[in-house]
Amino acid sequence: MSESRHDLDDLLALMAVLRDPEQGCPWDVNQDWDSIVPHTLEEAYEVADAIERRAWSELPGELGDLLFQVIYYSQFAAEEGRFDFHDVVHTLTAKMLYRHPHVFPDGTLASRRQGVSAAEVKAQQVHSRWESLKAEERAERAGREPDAPSVLDDVPRTLPALSRAAKLSKRAARVGFDWPDACGVLAKIREELDEVEQALAEGKRVHAAEEVGDLLFAVTNLARTLKADPEQCLRATNAKFERRFRYVEAALVTEGVPLSEAGLATLERHWQAAKHLDTPVQEPSQEGESRP
Repeated sequence: MSESRHDLDDLLALMAVLRDPEQGCPWDVNQDWDSIVPHTLEEAYEVADAIERRAWSELPGELGDLLFQVIYYSQFAAEEGRFDFHDVVHTLTAKMLYRHPHVFPDGTLASRRQGVSAAEVKAQQVHSRWESLKAEERAERAGREPDAPSVLDDVPRTLPALSRAAKLSKRAARVGFDWPDACGVLAKIREELDEVEQALAEGKRVHAAEEVGDLLFAVTNLARTLKADPEQCLRATNAKFERRFRYVEAALVTEGVPLSEAGLATLERHWQAAKHLDTPVQEPSQEGESRP
C-alpha cells in the first residue's frame, strides 16, 4: 500500500508546530517578518533557476520551498491576529475573479463565458481591461495614503534593480512617455555611453558610475521594446559566460597550463573556441504575451 499523500492542511499544521514556543524548532520560533524576506527572495530565484535549467525533477521541491514562505508569513499574521492563510487564498481568488471578467462574467467562480473561445478573445482588450482594473486598485489605495497617486505606485522597491527599472519604464510607457521605436532607444544608449566615456576622460569616476546607471536603464528599455525580461536576459548571459569560461579552464587543464599563467592571448584563443562550440539561441516561432 502506498503512503498517503500530505495535503495543505498538513503543511499548515506543520508550520504551527514549528512555531510553537514549547514544542517547536528554536530556529523557526526565532524568525520574524524581516528575517524571512531574504529567504523568500532566494527561493523565488531558485524556482526561476530550476525552470530555466529545465530541471523538472527539482521543481516540485523548489516550488514547495517558495510556498513555505507564504505559509510562514500567514503564520506570523495569524499569531498577531491580522489574517491567516485562508484569508490569503480568499483575497487572491476574489482579486483574480475581479480582474478576469472576460472569463468569469458574473464575477463568480461558477460563471463562464459562453460562445467565444479563448483564442477569439481580443488580447488587447484583455490587456486594456487588466490595466484599467489595476489602475482602479491603485487609486483606491491612494485614497488611503497621503501622497498623490502615481502610475508608478506599487512597483516594489525591493525588486532587483533591473526588474524594477523594467517595470518603472513600462508604467511610464503606458501613458505615452516612451520612444516611438527601438531606434530611439538605441540612440539613447549611444548618448548615455558617450556620457560615460566623457566622464571617464575627465577623470570623474563618481559621475561615470552615475552615467553607467543611466546606461543600464536605457538598455533595460531596449529589452522592454523587444518584449524581453532584462533579468532573464542577464541570467542567460551569466550562464553563457560561466559555460564558456569553464570550457577555457578545462582546455588549460588539458594543456597543463595554470590559469594564472596562461596570458590573455591564450585565454582569448580558448574563449573564441568556446564561442564557436556554443549552441546559438534559436529564434522562437512566435512571441509570447507577458502578464502586465
